[in-house]
Amino acid sequence: MSVFAKATAKRRARAAWTGVAIAGVSALLLTACASGGGSTTAPTEEPADSGDALPIAEGERALDLKFGTILPQSGTLAFLGPPEEAGVALAQQEINEASDEGVSLDVVFRDSGDTTTDIATVSVTDLLSQDVSAIIGAASSGVSFTVIDQITSAGAVQFSPANTSPDFTDYDDNGLYFRTAPSDLLQGEVLGTQIAEDGASTLGLLVLNDPYGTGLAESVTAAFEAAGGEVVAEELFNTGDSNFDAQLSAINAAKPDAVAVITFDEAKVVVPALVGSGYPGNQLYFVDGNLSDYSADFAPGLIEGAKGTLPGPKLADDFREKLLGVDPALTDFSYGPESYDATILLALAAYAANSTDGAEIAKYLRQVSGGTGDGEKVTTFADGVKLLKEGKQIDYDGASGPITLDEHGDPTEATIGIYEYGADNKYTRIN
Repeated sequence: MSVFAKATAKRRARAAWTGVAIAGVSALLLTACASGGGSTTAPTEEPADSGDALPIAEGERALDLKFGTILPQSGTLAFLGPPEEAGVALAQQEINEASDEGVSLDVVFRDSGDTTTDIATVSVTDLLSQDVSAIIGAASSGVSFTVIDQITSAGAVQFSPANTSPDFTDYDDNGLYFRTAPSDLLQGEVLGTQIAEDGASTLGLLVLNDPYGTGLAESVTAAFEAAGGEVVAEELFNTGDSNFDAQLSAINAAKPDAVAVITFDEAKVVVPALVGSGYPGNQLYFVDGNLSDYSADFAPGLIEGAKGTLPGPKLADDFREKLLGVDPALTDFSYGPESYDATILLALAAYAANSTDGAEIAKYLRQVSGGTGDGEKVTTFADGVKLLKEGKQIDYDGASGPITLDEHGDPTEATIGIYEYGADNKYTRIN
């Protein structure tokens, strides 16, 4: 199905999202599970509050920036590491190509691992010892929760391209945590609604027991039940588990019309086992944590017709080629645009602040994204710094979309795409 719909999503206890674009769900206007019902009027985008904008000094800059990354080179999200690191590297390249504007960027790439290891803590300790202004990552919400206090208490910015747990919105982060990925209040709403619109009346859930998995499952459940469906099985497992027989048996016994697989790399084990037990592969639904190319992992046709969700707009061909120019071996591009935009925004904020201090950079991040200031639209770092040098406000719209960060560091505009698997076990966007 290929339909474009608008949606707003209210936070559980904080400010409402505005101007959120959700792709591939239904012709209905949606609200998030916390808001308790559908909307009959299109959301309006609130204008940026120019009164909150900080002044930007005119003149030349001479900034030597150093950022770090904690992106998954190993662990259950390792398939996301290459596109995310390529996004950061591409942004670094473009920032340094504009070095005549008075800014240069060094990036130190480190591994985040997953929640079964302490790699992220070791990496963060190393990066902070090198006086980085900001750390880009982690991809996993669970991993980010293990290091967010370490990063923000040191006065550095943490900027994740892929964290989607709703719990970050209200987290006490000293105003130093940001993300370019939307909360799973949105992805869950899209997925739950899509499953219902595809005709399922009962749903089974196989869920990773961490902040990402349980938060997304809660949102999927709320949306599916709001559409009249019933969740008949919800089976949890922990990172590092290798045997899923009990969970899969319980799901099969419930005989759901559809199964949402809310996992990371564990999908490579649980999906063939579930389909091998007799469950139809075309009734499975994937999420951003496991929407991957399985052509080398599954038998041909194993999941043909299965669907999944992934935040982000349709990847522009020219941006895809730029990422491939950085890493020709890329086969997956998930969160590459969000990683690129996080890096560009950090550099623009540093330029606006005329500072390499993390806390000073953080003060301008919302502003350069268009969350305040009512600035002029720009889509490249080079164009942004030209205006900033003149003391003008900017509103950066990037490869991942308009972004527009709110006071909690969350993007207020996002796109959720619907994808479908073919006989080759590769996914393509269907909206």
